[in-house]
Amino acid sequence: MDQNRRVMEGSVLVEDGEIKQVGDIDGDRADKVIDAEGKIVMPGLICAFTHPYKILLKGASMKVEPPSDFTQILQRVWWPLDEKLSKKEIHISTLSACLEFMRTGVTFFAGLHSSQESIGKSLDFVASAIEKAGLRAIIGFEASERHTRAEGARGMKENIRFLEKCQKSSSLETKINGMVGLSASFMSSNELLRHGKRVANRFDVPVAISAAEGRVDLYHNLEEYGKRTIERFRDEGLLSSNTILGHCVHVDDKELSMIEKAGAKVAHDPTSSLLNATGIAPVLKMKEMDIPVGLGNDDYILDHFENIRSLYFVHKGMAGDPRAISPVEALEMATIRGAELYDMENQVGSIEPGKQADIILIDPNPLPTPLLRGNAMDYVVKTVSKSDVETIMVGGEILMRSGNVKTLNEQKTMKKSRKTARKIWKELGI
Repeated sequence: MDQNRRVMEGSVLVEDGEIKQVGDIDGDRADKVIDAEGKIVMPGLICAFTHPYKILLKGASMKVEPPSDFTQILQRVWWPLDEKLSKKEIHISTLSACLEFMRTGVTFFAGLHSSQESIGKSLDFVASAIEKAGLRAIIGFEASERHTRAEGARGMKENIRFLEKCQKSSSLETKINGMVGLSASFMSSNELLRHGKRVANRFDVPVAISAAEGRVDLYHNLEEYGKRTIERFRDEGLLSSNTILGHCVHVDDKELSMIEKAGAKVAHDPTSSLLNATGIAPVLKMKEMDIPVGLGNDDYILDHFENIRSLYFVHKGMAGDPRAISPVEALEMATIRGAELYDMENQVGSIEPGKQADIILIDPNPLPTPLLRGNAMDYVVKTVSKSDVETIMVGGEILMRSGNVKTLNEQKTMKKSRKTARKIWKELGI
């Protein structure tokens, strides 16, 4: 995934956590050699927009009146969950999500956390789980005024506290960094939007917000402010090159031009949009306008190969054109484009000398057809599943080898996760 999007044969030399050389390398230079012949070596996948705690509702059959729209899904499903979370449950859910990310080859993710009844120091419990797993991440608290202005202020206070801690703590600076999180605009006042942007500018970090995901977002802004969602963001000074807009489903051409002009970026979450029936973001138009788009999930579908295939298939169907999106473009959004969203493209997202050694090894055997340089990307996009991920390293540290996770006790983590989910489900009346 370098600038020429080359598929190469050869070796990768890693030293002190960085990629030192790619291509024809003398094996005698290495202290340790991983034989990858016949396999696919590629940059770790990047999830550009997610909520790790949501994994606790994976497989849950909610005993509620079936939601008929996105607002009811929030009110009946997601808000009752995040309002139940304790600090311990935050930690365990994040550990479980990290384990699933590792299994599916994700080495870096951007995560927004929400726990409205446990706000203070909640990001420490998220970070400690990520640090234990060994993954790379950028995290923020999703400040929300869903009930009161005061809880939005507490959410921003938590973002500021964690960002100050990241500045002071070298242990977090290498792999875990902070950002500003904001809830969707129908739960954010103009004052909160401006406050979030000021904090992001103060710490020189990204600000991430769900934008025009459901029609409620659009209608709220039109009714309350006489403006569409992105138009309101622009007028409040939120749009800039360090703004990441999640979803952007209900945006028009004028709003896309605003995003392009501001240099803002978009995190596309196709599986979440399909699950919640909110619609599909106009990614093909964004592509034509050179708006940076990365791939996220924003839900409990953490298998990034599922997300890649959803992206790849849905836009072909929407356009009625099998040429609408190529395997290379799909992989870009799951790797280097995702890095670009968070100004990390000089560190991760491709296998190039000088970058961090965030690398995954895929064993696609047994294959019914040959694996060649010319079809490797097709195999990854159309065929590979998380069960094919054999090895994963982040910053040169091997987190999983031959399918065995090194940094976490998988059985113990899953046992704790199931116990926590049962408790939450009981409290939610599931």
